Amino acid sequence: MSEPGSIHSAAARIGVLRAARNWLERDGRVALATVVDTWGSAPVPVGGQLAIAADGSFEGSVSGGCIEGEVITAAEEVLVDGRPRALEFGVADETAWRVGLPCGGQVRVYLERLTKEDGLSLLNRALQADERREALLIRTRLSDGHRELFDKKMADLPVEVATRLRSGESKLLKTPEGEVFLHAILPPARIIVIGATHIGQVLCELARMTGYEVTVIDPRTAFASEARFPGVKLLTEWPQDALPRIGLDPYTAVVVVAHVSHIDDEALKIALKSDCLYIGALGSSRNHAKRRQRLLEAGITEAEFARIKNPIGLDIGAQTPAEIAVAIMAEVILAVRGPKAERKG
Repeated sequence: MSEPGSIHSAAARIGVLRAARNWLERDGRVALATVVDTWGSAPVPVGGQLAIAADGSFEGSVSGGCIEGEVITAAEEVLVDGRPRALEFGVADETAWRVGLPCGGQVRVYLERLTKEDGLSLLNRALQADERREALLIRTRLSDGHRELFDKKMADLPVEVATRLRSGESKLLKTPEGEVFLHAILPPARIIVIGATHIGQVLCELARMTGYEVTVIDPRTAFASEARFPGVKLLTEWPQDALPRIGLDPYTAVVVVAHVSHIDDEALKIALKSDCLYIGALGSSRNHAKRRQRLLEAGITEAEFARIKNPIGLDIGAQTPAEIAVAIMAEVILAVRGPKAERKG
């Protein structure tokens, strides 16, 4: 069984794109299947992809296993005639149970052929955006496969495009020109945990389960040990040394939970001067007031200091380290996704 979130993880997504590019360079053509709409229970979210080579090799998933065979069969025709197809599948209850779903559902898959002339630049652009941790949105008209590419640097972005680049949520829209699929490809959100504490331990486990990349930074080797954080990237360095090397961007959350001022403050000085997505710091209101005084004296402005989420985490009445970690994870997810009300349309 796959690890939680692995079917639609960033690594899986990049694996599909790389396989598609390799097969395209080798054969001159490749089929790409994309989940454009779902209803009910679906193991692969909208935006999930499956690449199919001319020899039948495939990479990725559009359903977790229950419709892949039919999609691959249809891909053989697409590879020959080049005509894009929108395929609809109903997943029966008994089939859904076999792939680990509680109930049935419907999946709509868009199948298209990429050639070197029109597909190589697209795949290279998507992979380049991943390497640079930049957001990319591909707008595809389903009737004929016409594509447009957008990124955050462009001026006067359409509202629906800007919304999807913000939330990372792909969407099928009905427009005067027919159905259009907005495929948002964002860098994987990552969490930098400052402080190898009990809260950090639970937070790392929650991050892994929800598909977020996580790194722990703590110069105290007795705390930042493999035994306490199995399988987690650990940097036993001071934050001021590690953070500039990692680089903080709009898809990075910084969670400061060392609860030691000379460690926490150094991380906050760097995070507050960056454009990172989220900054949260553990501490009581009294300790936070002392922190404010120290950071203002160190050159942090009032506006910058106001970015710190304190008390850290959503207000769910959390008391134990595990509950606080859940509250922090929820607040990070909210920062990444935005409220549901903002993503409608």
